[in-house]
Amino acid sequence: MINVAVLGYGTVGSGVVEVLTTNSDSIAKRAGDTINIKYVLDLRDFPGEPIEKVLVHDFDTIINDDEIDIVIEAMGGTEPAYTFAKASLERGKSYCTSNKELVAKYGPELLELAKEKGKNFLFEASVGGGIPIIRPLNQSLTADEIMEITGILNGTTNFILTKMSKEGLTFDEVLKEAQELGYAERNPAADVEGYDACRKIAILSSLAYGKHVDYEEIYTEGITKITDTDFKYGEKLGLTIKLFGKSKRVGDKFYAMVAPFMISSDNPLYSVNDVLNGILVKGNVIGDVMFYGAGAGKLPTASAVVADVVDAAKHIKTNIMTLWSSKKLNLDDIKNSEKRFFVRLKGDAKERETELKEIFGDIKVITLDDVKGEFGVITPVMSEAKYEEAASKASGIITRIRVESV
Repeated sequence: MINVAVLGYGTVGSGVVEVLTTNSDSIAKRAGDTINIKYVLDLRDFPGEPIEKVLVHDFDTIINDDEIDIVIEAMGGTEPAYTFAKASLERGKSYCTSNKELVAKYGPELLELAKEKGKNFLFEASVGGGIPIIRPLNQSLTADEIMEITGILNGTTNFILTKMSKEGLTFDEVLKEAQELGYAERNPAADVEGYDACRKIAILSSLAYGKHVDYEEIYTEGITKITDTDFKYGEKLGLTIKLFGKSKRVGDKFYAMVAPFMISSDNPLYSVNDVLNGILVKGNVIGDVMFYGAGAGKLPTASAVVADVVDAAKHIKTNIMTLWSSKKLNLDDIKNSEKRFFVRLKGDAKERETELKEIFGDIKVITLDDVKGEFGVITPVMSEAKYEEAASKASGIITRIRVESV
């Protein structure tokens, strides 16, 4: 029998208990042993619920019990999660978590500690919810050099952008609906400002390239400045707008960023809509591989956590090698990366076209019949630095959005 303790009985934690209970027989066959929930830790009481018999309020009860083999954490935040993770591994207990903040900040340290103790620190559910992506990067794609990762990594922002695109609504209108539906928090900054996606692309990049990518060094831009008018231009161009977490290897340099991108229908991520996530991985041998599915939610995320529990149970006395060194990966300045830009400007297109061609080069001009006093252009491919230099010479810029492909 494998004894486990679940830390946190919120959305994900209760989902983990449900999955372990509902699918106990099939999970036991896959794990090679019965998984027994010995403790559930939470500050609250749950009178009348089945977990009442195993509910504890003090982590010391768990850490001091030598019968606990695996600790499952579904709390979020870096503390007390980091303290609990470190203590668990030091006491010879494997640790499975859905906590992206913990993994992004302390991943290399906790992986090294797990290796030292012959245990495992597993975090499949920290990125992409129920989508298997951590394990494929760590195990299935190891024959490839990963050249690029592009992901729709946040369901809240994808829901907002999808509704804006399909229904012509404003950002504020859709954000309010997302909050009413429970997709967005009362304070939605972590989602709409791109911070959540930033931590996730940092984790994926660290695994893909083998060195630690510091999320605090990743250029991050959210979706709060995207308007319904931007989508009107996009529709005329055959493009839509998605919030991407991206990292890319160019020669011996690495770039990473989070930002809205305009993309065309030939991009595999074009049709990833609503609260779903999609992750496109480009390898130098295999080419493009797409991962798609529910990026959040109680049971999809719990399913990924339990998959880690099964893996930890199967390797109860051995460490699963993870190529994520504590050595830092130095990201190149994003200003050196190249792409096209969609730019909205005030004025008359015919009057300003010659001027703007001298500034940006061979631009494509877009006008809308129902939008007066402004127009749009798409620049040729240029570096971020060259765009900024050109933009400083062009008056009346309303906004700019990066363009993935046209």
